[in-house]
Amino acid sequence: MAKPINPFDDTYFMKKALQEAEAAYENGEVPVGAVVVVNNRIIGRAHNRTEQLHDVTAHAEMQAITAASNFLGAKYLHGCTLYVTLEPCQMCAGALYWSQISKIVYGAADLERGYNVMGTSLHPRTEVLSGVLEDEASEMLKRFFIQKRNLN
Repeated sequence: MAKPINPFDDTYFMKKALQEAEAAYENGEVPVGAVVVVNNRIIGRAHNRTEQLHDVTAHAEMQAITAASNFLGAKYLHGCTLYVTLEPCQMCAGALYWSQISKIVYGAADLERGYNVMGTSLHPRTEVLSGVLEDEASEMLKRFFIQKRNLN
């Protein structure tokens, strides 16, 4: 008997994060999107809103952490997975550390400002998976910055 296919895999949820990134793009924000998932259910979704809110901390991850924590009524995100289109920066990695999130899945690496290159640690129990839909996430970021340069 064939094992049933789970439609709710990492690709499925990264596509949801990419939809959030597209919303950021359409609003003139750096196109980064994030969703927080528990038991195959999205409990937090967000995209960058730093320009809209005039707030340097309004990164997609920070907004998604807050939404998920509010949904759960708890500060810790045990059993939760964050899907984010770009590797978290050190600020977001710090917040993810304190949230004790169980897993982070990201698309594109950030070779200039990502938590890896900055030497920031995640919680020791946090699992990380990178490169999920990396090409799609990278393409959207490249398109955004090319357009931004051409407007200036």
